[in-house]
Amino acid sequence: MAQQRRSASGARRPGSRIPTFKSIEEEAEFWDTHSTAEFEDEFEEAPDVRFVGVGTRPKRALTVRVDEETFSTLSKEARDLGIGSSTLVRMWILERLREQESRQRSAP
Repeated sequence: MAQQRRSASGARRPGSRIPTFKSIEEEAEFWDTHSTAEFEDEFEEAPDVRFVGVGTRPKRALTVRVDEETFSTLSKEARDLGIGSSTLVRMWILERLREQESRQRSAP
């Protein structure tokens, strides 16, 4: 069954392959496993975009040094997902920390 997308006004659009999400977490999980390139034909230009922070904004910067080959591989992976390298690394770090926290909670 085809999913529906929302237009800039929030109205649903028939025929979209992008699902309607029940939470930010559900949407994040979807985009973690799908490339935005798969849906390029469904995107619309947004002429006046203003970003608003959700929750707390990062307060500290972390510099991680990697060799050129690792950086190139990371950049390609991020580009394939349609996100920046820093965003991808931040997602991986948070994912790993959540997994570790979950294992610690379930350990006897």
